[in-house]
Amino acid sequence: MEFELNKNNTGLLVIDMQNGFCHDDGSFGGAMGLDITPLKESISGCVELVKAAREKNYPIAFTRYLYKEDYSDGGVLVNDLMPGLAEVDSLKEGTWDVEIIDELKPSEDEFVLNKNRPSAYYNTGLENWLKENNLKQLIICGVTTSICVETTTRDLSQEDYRVVIASDAVNELEADRHEVALKTLAFGFAWVEESNQIIQQMN
Repeated sequence: MEFELNKNNTGLLVIDMQNGFCHDDGSFGGAMGLDITPLKESISGCVELVKAAREKNYPIAFTRYLYKEDYSDGGVLVNDLMPGLAEVDSLKEGTWDVEIIDELKPSEDEFVLNKNRPSAYYNTGLENWLKENNLKQLIICGVTTSICVETTTRDLSQEDYRVVIASDAVNELEADRHEVALKTLAFGFAWVEESNQIIQQMN
């Protein structure tokens, strides 16, 4: 079944397009020494989707991945799986690292939610925002494909929200994880389309 967008019940969710992930001076590309080139490649698609959503008055929400200053909310990820995050002050609340990149700065009337887990739906204000705006469908862009994008999409799908993922406006540090995630999501959780196809459907 082909995807269809209904302006009356569709919004745009921009996931974790923040300095820590997508700027060369951020913690991932800087202190942690990761190659964030693939993540930066998602910026242009996100910019086009946000531009179209603003022009056509679609509700927009942005997420930021951040932890308390002492990382007391870091859980298993920070304490056990990736302790290097705390060692380099990555994704710490109140720092430049967690701010949305300049290319995608939210306007004053756009919703920004903070999260400390991969899912933007888990223990955040996203559910209330969806209900307040009578949204049943979300277009998703952002990073990273196999973690925050995929986890969020799975959670939304299980609550019977329709999800459309912009394949060229999401990305991952490693190409194989990106490709597998998109294939998995397209199989049973979401529609996966290029951003230009999505924008054409926005009316």
